[in-house]
Amino acid sequence: MQNHIIDAVNRSQEKKRPNFQVGDRVVVNIRLKEGDKERLQAFRGVVIAKQPKSGRGPGAMFTVRKISEGVGVEKIFPIHSPVVDSIEVETSSDVRRSRLYYLRGLKGKKARLKESETFSDLVVEPTAAQTDEGMMTQGTEITGGDTATSANPKEAPPKK
Repeated sequence: MQNHIIDAVNRSQEKKRPNFQVGDRVVVNIRLKEGDKERLQAFRGVVIAKQPKSGRGPGAMFTVRKISEGVGVEKIFPIHSPVVDSIEVETSSDVRRSRLYYLRGLKGKKARLKESETFSDLVVEPTAAQTDEGMMTQGTEITGGDTATSANPKEAPPKK
């Protein structure tokens, strides 16, 4: 009985957050209160860990690492905290570990992660020139035979 009540309270405290994985580059907007004013501050970095590994539940946390003026800075954020205003995923990376603590010892180009290809990156939008050519080829009829001969004599290659 009491478990059901606790679960209901925990579910009511959870906020809608985007799905992100370890290795993603994220922007975490934090609410800061300075005196009587409140403002948002962005913390942009790579997610190096999630606690628990699934990243679910009311007590779930994640660690974000960034390099600021040559110094590594890590912050641990509760996912469902009211201090965290929003989480935006910039890019995703292909990683094979659930914790990226090895990035702490790497600098420069060695600390880069390989970005993953998504389906939207592979789709190519047709340009206006390609659509015009496509419309021209749709109207022609292919009758078989020699491709050099054409119904229009102006388009035929010169004979020797």
